Amino acid sequence: MPFVKMHGCGNDYIYVIADRIRPVDPAGLARRISDRRFGIGGDGLIMLCPAIDADVRMEMYNADGSRGEMCGNGIRCLARLYYETAGRHKNPLTVVTDCGIKTVALTVSGGAVTATVDMGEPILAGRDIPVDYDGPVIDFPLQAAGRIERITAVSMGNPHCVMFVTAGHIFSLDDREFARLGREFEHHPFFPRRVNTEFVQPLASDHLKMRVWERGSGETLACGTGACASLVAAVLTGRADRKAVVELRGGKLQIEWRKSGNGANHVFMTGEAVEVFRGEIELSDSELTSANA
Repeated sequence: MPFVKMHGCGNDYIYVIADRIRPVDPAGLARRISDRRFGIGGDGLIMLCPAIDADVRMEMYNADGSRGEMCGNGIRCLARLYYETAGRHKNPLTVVTDCGIKTVALTVSGGAVTATVDMGEPILAGRDIPVDYDGPVIDFPLQAAGRIERITAVSMGNPHCVMFVTAGHIFSLDDREFARLGREFEHHPFFPRRVNTEFVQPLASDHLKMRVWERGSGETLACGTGACASLVAAVLTGRADRKAVVELRGGKLQIEWRKSGNGANHVFMTGEAVEVFRGEIELSDSELTSANA
């Protein structure tokens, strides 16, 4: 089965066009090929599947095999791959995700491709995020990691827990300590479907710095939905304007939470979509099935 390795700001996935055949066990395949020592290496598997009411459907699996509802960096790369292979250069295009249909507009300049995604409205109602609380969770005290942390919870189709830090210590933590902290929040009972956790340092009203722990994948170099959630949380707590650059370990994203006009109250994300390499995954006939099965 052919694959394409792509990344957005270092958030890398293995992409498979599953319009005719697809793996029987995509969750198991995601675990196998995501391994950075014994597989291709990546943050998960994303499949391009046929769609009825849109151009293409995104089916996403994290590195641990769990389903992901949405990935901001992933959808940009998926849009580029569809545009270049199956989409006959249609632009903009529509993508079905597990949290609704998203519109993606591509900008092609030479060999570089950037994409702007309408990520929709942020979800702030507690039970809809979901969290174990009825109302909005904004600057909310939560007992975690042996102390009280103040968090803001936002869903961009997947749940996020945003914490603001005033110093750069979180960005210099060693990987082991950061992993301990990330797992503490990911599996906290306050988040019934686990959670992605963002540690954010406001540098200016239009500039945020972010480090992320993604549920099912661990620390990644970037998280597009996390960058969107971080800007929303920063606006809600008076730390940022509605348009800002979010700086991640793997690069920068431009995030805008529109207040009026076209796309009112929607969050828009702009960033790169980069192809790394192509190859073939060896699968037996018994490991494949028809995409229409």
